[in-house]
Amino acid sequence: MASSVSQQAYNEAVTKLESETGTATAAQLATVADEILSVAGLLRAQPRLRRALTDPSRPSADRGELLRSLLTSKLAAATVATLVSLASGRFSRPADLLDATERLGVEVVLRSAEKAGKLADVEDELFRFGQIVGGSAELAVTLSDPGAPAGRRAKLVEDLLKGKSQPATVRLVEVALEGFGGRGFEASLTRLVELTAAKRDREVAYVTVAKPLGDADEQALSGKLAEIYGRPVSLQVVVDPAIIGGVRVRVGSDLYDGTILRRLNAAKQAFAK
Repeated sequence: MASSVSQQAYNEAVTKLESETGTATAAQLATVADEILSVAGLLRAQPRLRRALTDPSRPSADRGELLRSLLTSKLAAATVATLVSLASGRFSRPADLLDATERLGVEVVLRSAEKAGKLADVEDELFRFGQIVGGSAELAVTLSDPGAPAGRRAKLVEDLLKGKSQPATVRLVEVALEGFGGRGFEASLTRLVELTAAKRDREVAYVTVAKPLGDADEQALSGKLAEIYGRPVSLQVVVDPAIIGGVRVRVGSDLYDGTILRRLNAAKQAFAK
């Protein structure tokens, strides 16, 4: 959702969502999330419907009623009201409506996890699953292949995660399989980790070290980064002996590389000149 117009439509739908689900339980929110994401799947498969729902020549009330006619009696009233609000907004392009619907579904998944007190677990599980995928070329290719049957990839994720991860984690990995916001699978997982951290009002710091950090070192690093960024920081730590020593930290587009490997490479380049 690059444009301010599309963002406004999304924000108005979030406000509607809050009014419709203010007292909902975690389980009820999970149901609404599944329903919204199922509509995202419909929009992904039906470009003509996306165009009809974002036609600027069509009054907003008509666009909202078109979607209402398709969803009423099939989905929960809260889901229908939220999505009608979304479709009644203005979007710069049809793809923005799909992105907004996906993002709205993710927002409700995160609210469900927050209600259950499991947001921190979900963030960590998403990151760890991304590390598992990144460490297995075969698994990465299988899950990232858009030509592979979606059902087979979803079944593989379920086999890997069910009973070992939070339901919200499994649902978000399924969202990543569809290419969240037009991204590849691994990039989708990274974005979902960041959105989960943001829901906890935290920045994500990706930390690479040669050996595991002790609790005191983690707390010190987290505290220093919190001072720099003005908000709590969630550390996601990867142990990589190849860096030899030191630490590499990435927060958003900021990279701090104090590893011995970087210094050795810099020295080699200096001597090669």
